[in-house]
Amino acid sequence: MPCSTTRAASAALVVSNPAELALITRHDWSRSEIQALLEQPLMELLWQAQQVHRAANPGYHVQLASLLSVKTGGCEEDCAYCPQSLHNSSDVAGRPELEVEPVLERARAAKQAGAHRFCMGWAWREIRDGAPFEAMLQMVRGVRELGLEACVTAGMLSDSQAERLAEAGLTAYNHNLDTSPEHYDRIITTRTYQERLETLARVRRSGITLCCGGIIGMGETDADRAGLLQVLANLDPHPESVPINALVAVEGTPLEDLPPVDPLELVRMVATARILMPQARVRLSAGREQLGRESQILCLLAGADSIFYGDTLLTTSNPAVDADRELLAAAGVQVGG
Repeated sequence: MPCSTTRAASAALVVSNPAELALITRHDWSRSEIQALLEQPLMELLWQAQQVHRAANPGYHVQLASLLSVKTGGCEEDCAYCPQSLHNSSDVAGRPELEVEPVLERARAAKQAGAHRFCMGWAWREIRDGAPFEAMLQMVRGVRELGLEACVTAGMLSDSQAERLAEAGLTAYNHNLDTSPEHYDRIITTRTYQERLETLARVRRSGITLCCGGIIGMGETDADRAGLLQVLANLDPHPESVPINALVAVEGTPLEDLPPVDPLELVRMVATARILMPQARVRLSAGREQLGRESQILCLLAGADSIFYGDTLLTTSNPAVDADRELLAAAGVQVGG
């Protein structure tokens, strides 16, 4: 067994309560250590992730998050996976941008259905000042007044915009890294990796929590997956929220012909993220509809403690609410923020 794997295993062995998590929390992971974790026998990886997850999340609480596309399509970025890019024939532009009150109506409905976090997305390269941004601030305030966590994803932003979002009560800002630095320019050319990291730094300086993860199944190698996790795990502090997505290959995007992700590969990513970032909320995100019930339960076992809840994820479908309620009941987890 590689020494890096032994180190991770011995760390996991001593974790028995939340107070001990600080002893294994690191920000200096090497790529070889992370790849060794990803590639070890699945039962060993799951056992290690369980030690961490049980200490971090006593009682197995799973947060439900709802996601709404406020401004859909026509995005200037050329992300190869995205049906909202104007560079792709799949672009779903043409839907009117939602006004404040209809968005808050959806937030109320999400809360009634059991959601704890309400996430709002704008298909923008960067946040636009003026009326659209003022409306965004009103939405954030309204969602928070409902007693929900509020999350926004809207591309790059300035320091002043981040500060105003913080003042409005924004809980989290989502800005994914998507993949490793080495694989990145095969997926996106209109924004650099460094620009993404700078956006994360602006969010962090404002006091808003970070929601930052990536996507697997985009033609990357195991080393690329380890590279993505290395960047995330070596941020100090870790992102409070780490979405793990599987590619949904949408017709009209450059990645439309890629095969579905092996569900066990998603389980491996979730488990490794849990070990590397013990106290982060690991979110089982896009691609979940492609998984069977057993695979989703394995992801929960591996350390996922949040799912997106509702019939759509921006523009792609998601399991039905009733199916998710049955899934969580079958898994025996507790629903809670």
